[in-house]
Amino acid sequence: MEENKNVTEEITEETEIDNNKDDKKEEKNDKKSIKKLQSELEDAKKELEKAKETLTEANNKYLTMLAEYDNFRRRSAKEKENSYSDAYADVLSEILPVIDNLERAASYGDGENVAKGLELTLKSFSDIMAKLGVCEIESLGKPFNPEVHNAVMHIDDENFGESEIVEVLQKGYMLKDKVLRYAMVKVAN
Repeated sequence: MEENKNVTEEITEETEIDNNKDDKKEEKNDKKSIKKLQSELEDAKKELEKAKETLTEANNKYLTMLAEYDNFRRRSAKEKENSYSDAYADVLSEILPVIDNLERAASYGDGENVAKGLELTLKSFSDIMAKLGVCEIESLGKPFNPEVHNAVMHIDDENFGESEIVEVLQKGYMLKDKVLRYAMVKVAN
């Protein structure tokens, strides 16, 4: 029996030694796993920091672009307003000599000088309009064109052709291809 006890003790000791060896192996494996996980965690932290930097950089670029666009929009609106104002001022400054001529004509006492002054004023005004690109719509004796004429009266007269303009009641004007005012005309049937 003692022998059995000795054998049992030996087996128990061997088992304990094996268990200790297994525990040491597990401990080594656990340490390796922990080191590996710590390394992966550090790599993940570095990647996260890089991603944060990239995001911050992209956000800064976006905010810069947004600010530049807003500045561009404001600048464009201001330029548009200024160009309209400048064009308006240019046209008015071209018309001022006509007012000067009308004032001179009004200062004359006799009718002949007034008529001559008005004639010269009308010529200067026509010159200014031509300089600004405004031209009169030719109408008298021409065929009626609804794109540039406004027929307000019709007459039956055999001396004129069909749809021929026989009288201009109010002149029409164009600026390049745009109608500023339609010619008000009387048309033959």
